[in-house]
Order: sequence, then structure tokens, then C-alpha cells
Amino acid sequence: MLAGDDGSRPTISIVVPAFNESRRLGASLHQVSDFVGTSPISFEVIVVDDGSTDETADIVRRFEKNGIRLIANGVNRGKGYSVRAGVLNAAGTYVLFTDADLSTPIEEVNTLYEIARRDDFDIVIGSRALDRRYIERHQSRFREVGGIAFNRMVRIILGLDVYDTQCGFKLFHRDRTRPIFEQLTTERFGFDPEVLFLAARRGLRVKEVSVRWRHSDETKVRIFREGARMLADLVRIRRNARAGKYDVLKR
Repeated sequence: MLAGDDGSRPTISIVVPAFNESRRLGASLHQVSDFVGTSPISFEVIVVDDGSTDETADIVRRFEKNGIRLIANGVNRGKGYSVRAGVLNAAGTYVLFTDADLSTPIEEVNTLYEIARRDDFDIVIGSRALDRRYIERHQSRFREVGGIAFNRMVRIILGLDVYDTQCGFKLFHRDRTRPIFEQLTTERFGFDPEVLFLAARRGLRVKEVSVRWRHSDETKVRIFREGARMLADLVRIRRNARAGKYDVLKR
């Protein structure tokens, strides 16, 4: 159910970053609305329009009667910037960010939330790598191998014990992770490793969980251009750490 107007805090805020998503966002928001409308958990839904030049914002406004809120960046800043904006404007005890194409079905939030609540994890992240039998439609072999290679670089450069940093389905305890998002420096697709790196530095408890996932041919990630940028982001994050730029985040 959607949180009411009585000032009560929703249990989960759903943050959806969106850039030129007019072709598929309407269907995704219908699915999200149907799900939260029948759930016993209280939700709020926030769509962050990242400077779209199509009808993305207009589509979100049509769902305002359903309680879905629009945040507009004004200009294109990137997925990381948009997720950060959504998290910092969220009111829920937990914040889920999910890709606009719902490659991971929204119902999988129940799995992440139950683990976070039951075992007191600060962050629970969806994963395609722990058990690939959960993948309902694979990427091309080239993209899949590229993703595996990138995650190996994440483990080498940042020392993270995570097998899939890039699945767009992650649940955060809002209050415990807010300082991380306040300090986030990566604005585009490489923001996930920085979030998890900063979480590790703070000693936050992170759980990686298999989720259902289905590849969309309309993915915005261009593997050569974004892959090179994301590798550069890993090196920059490591340099930031060595230069002490994240020291303010230590307990």
C-alpha cells in the first residue's frame, strides 16, 4: 500500500531513475502501482527524471494520482546522480532502487526486505551471479563476459567481496546509508561499486541475494564507452581512498 498523507513514514521508498524511458516507463509504473496497491507493506514511489527529452516526465505526472512522485534533475546528470537524488529525498525506513525496465520483477523486493529486516542487514543487493539459473533471459555472451570481467576488476581494485555490483536492484537502510549517498562522487553507471566500497569502509553489513532477472534489449549501457568510464571510476575511487577523501565517512 502507498503511504498516506498523515505524515506516517513509509516502510520502503522505491526510487526509479529514468532517462528517456517513455517507451517502457508507463508499463513499469502500472506494475509498480499494482504491486504496492495490494502489498501490506507501506511504500512511496519516486521517479527521478534525469533530464529526459521525451515524454518521460509527462508519463510520471499521469501517475501522481496513484501517489507516485516526480523529481526532475533538469539536465542529464547520470544514473548515479539520479539514484543519489532519490535516496536523499526518500522518507522510507528502507530505500529500494530499481531500473526503469523492471529487469528484476518488483515483487523481488519482498525477498530483500525480509532478509534486511530479519537479519538486520544494512544493504541487501540483488545478484545475477550467485545462481545464474535465476536469469530468465540472458544478455549476449559478449555482454555477459564483459560483466564478469568488470566484477573481477571490482574485486581486485576495490577489494569488494561482491560477485555482481551492477544488478539494478538494491535495498538500503536509509538512515544508516544516507552518509554514503551524501558523499557519493560517481554520477553515472559506475556508482554502485563506490556505494559498496564506502559501505565496507563504514563496516556496514551487506548481503548479496539471487533474484530473478531478465535482460532488456533497450539497455542504456553502451559496453565500450561506459565500460571504459566505469573502469576509470574504479581507479578514481581507489585514488580518492588513498588521498583520504573518504576519511570523513569512517566511524
